[in-house]
Amino acid sequence: MTKSQDKQVAPSTTPVSFPRWREVLHNEPFSPEQMRTHEGEIFAFLKHLKQARRRASVASVLEYLRSLEEQGKPTEAARAALRWFFLAAAHQAQSGADQIAPPAESAPVIRVEQGDQGGPPWEQQMVTVLRTRHLKWRTEEAYRGWARRFAAWLGDKPVEAADGNDIRRYLEHLAVAGKVSVSTQRQALNALIFLVRETLGRDPGDCSGYRLGRTEKRIPVVLSQRQCQLLFDQLSGSHRLMAQLLYGAGLRLMELLRLRIQDVQFEQGIIVVRQGKGGKDRVSVLPESLRALLMEHREQLRLLYDEDRQAELPGVWLPPAVENKIPTAGTQWPWQWFFPSRQLAIDPRSGIQRRHHIQDATLQNAIRKAARAAGLSQRVTPHTLRHSFATHLLAGGADIRTVQELLGHADVATTMIYTHVLNRPGLAVHSPLDNL
Repeated sequence: MTKSQDKQVAPSTTPVSFPRWREVLHNEPFSPEQMRTHEGEIFAFLKHLKQARRRASVASVLEYLRSLEEQGKPTEAARAALRWFFLAAAHQAQSGADQIAPPAESAPVIRVEQGDQGGPPWEQQMVTVLRTRHLKWRTEEAYRGWARRFAAWLGDKPVEAADGNDIRRYLEHLAVAGKVSVSTQRQALNALIFLVRETLGRDPGDCSGYRLGRTEKRIPVVLSQRQCQLLFDQLSGSHRLMAQLLYGAGLRLMELLRLRIQDVQFEQGIIVVRQGKGGKDRVSVLPESLRALLMEHREQLRLLYDEDRQAELPGVWLPPAVENKIPTAGTQWPWQWFFPSRQLAIDPRSGIQRRHHIQDATLQNAIRKAARAAGLSQRVTPHTLRHSFATHLLAGGADIRTVQELLGHADVATTMIYTHVLNRPGLAVHSPLDNL
C-alpha cells in the first residue's frame, strides 16, 4: 500500500471492550513507575471518552491524541499506554477473556463477565472482603486506589509485610510531598487500616503520631437566589431539572443520582433519600414548583422502561439485602432509577451490562459550563446548590434544627457553618463605615 493510499484509509471505529484492563495491567512485568504512568494515562483517556460520550476505538484514540497536541501537552506517555491497552485488549479477545464489542448502532448485547476482581493477590483478597461487607462501589474504588498507591510507594517491600510504621511514614509522605489535607490523610488511613487489619488479618499497631497535613477552614460557596435562576436558565432538559432538584431539596449529588421511582413521593410531597452519607435514610421536601415537571419526567421514563423490558435487559443494580430478598426487584418499576443513563454500562463488580443512573461527571460538567455561560464569578459545583439551599432556608427564618434534619447532618455544628455566610448572622450587624 502506498503512502497516499494509506492516508485515505479511515481509522477503525469498531468499539473495543476491555473492562478488565486494570487487572491485566497489574499482572504485567512493569516497574512501579511505568505501572502508575500507564494507569494514569488510560484513566485520562477513558474519562475523556465518558465526557465525549464516545467508545474506545482506534479513531477515538487518534482524536484524543490530536486534542492533546492542540493543547500543547506531551503525547509520548499516552501513546505508549494506549498502545498497550489495545494490544492487550486484542490478546484478551483472542484468548476469550474479553470480546470486541459490536458497533454502537446494533442491538445491545448482554454479556456476563467475571467483573473487576482486582490485580495482585492482596488486592483480590481485599476485593473479596470489601464485597462481603457490602460496601459501596465508590468506597471500594477509594480504598483500592489508596492501597495501590501505598503498594507503589512501598517499592520492593511486599504489601503483605507492611505494618503500622509503614502506614505512618506513608501518611507523613502525603503531608510533606503531596501536601494533602487532613481529611485526605484520614481517608488514606482508613483505607490502609482496612487493608492491613481486615484484609491481611494483622494488627497494624499504633499508627498515630504522624505529621498532619494542611488544615483549612473554608466557608462554603453560596449563590444568591438570582444567581441560582441565572444558572438554571443556562440549563435545559433533565440537567435543568436535576439542578433545580439539588437546590430545591438540598440533596448531595450522589443522593440525587441514586433516587429511584419510589423515592419521589408526590402524594406526600416528600423525597426519600436512601442510604445517604453515613448509610442513613432521611426525608427532604419535594418542591411544589417542580411537581408537574417531575411527574412528566416520570411518565417519559415509562417508555424507556418498557423498551428495556422488551429487550429483556437485566434489572437495575439493587442493594444486596434487597436483591437477596426480592431477586426480581431490579426489573420492577418502583426500583428503576429516576435519572437513568441513556447508555448501558458494564457493572464493574458482576460484569453484567445493565442500565445505570446518569454519571456524576455528566451533571458536573453541565453545571460548570452553565455557570460560565451565566457569567458567575464563583466556582460552581452541584454541591454549591446544596449550600445555597441551606443558607436561603436559614435566611428565610427556618429553624436550624429543621435545616439540620433536611440536610442529614449528624451534628448541628456542621449546619452552623451556613450562618457564617448570611448577610446578618444572628443580630443585624452593619459595617461601621455605613454610619459615617
